[in-house]
Amino acid sequence: MWPDRRLSQPARPVEAITDEIRAIWDDMIDTMEAMPGVGLATPQIGVPLALAVVDASEDRGQAVRMANPEILHASVEPRDFEEASPNLPGVSARITRPRAVTVRFLNADGVVEERDFIQLWATSVQHQVDHLAGRMYFDRLSRTKRQMLLKRAAKRRD
Repeated sequence: MWPDRRLSQPARPVEAITDEIRAIWDDMIDTMEAMPGVGLATPQIGVPLALAVVDASEDRGQAVRMANPEILHASVEPRDFEEASPNLPGVSARITRPRAVTVRFLNADGVVEERDFIQLWATSVQHQVDHLAGRMYFDRLSRTKRQMLLKRAAKRRD
């Protein structure tokens, strides 16, 4: 739960895709489905490796497993979306991000892949990349809006 310091530290790059990494991805997908959510990054579960999963498909079961995701290109067209995190339950905020991104990552086969994501997929990928860099979605808010959100979250915890 936020403000756990692990959520504000950059994740370490993954050197190779191993059975251990695949098992972490499988656990992350189970966790993401149980939330339910459309993405999860390892810092959210206390693992300091640069791993993320995203599944914004309507019927689920289409999770993309990513190691060391890097945004190569972002569209200039923005998209607003109400974002939240299980690490700070009960609050959310409207965040503006690029509508589409091109991302390079190591896939489950250990192969470097480049993929385009749009709409909710793009929002979720960017949200996870932020987590891997040690940032929360509310770090993108103005100072005043961030303080208001954190105050609401604190009241919900009490």
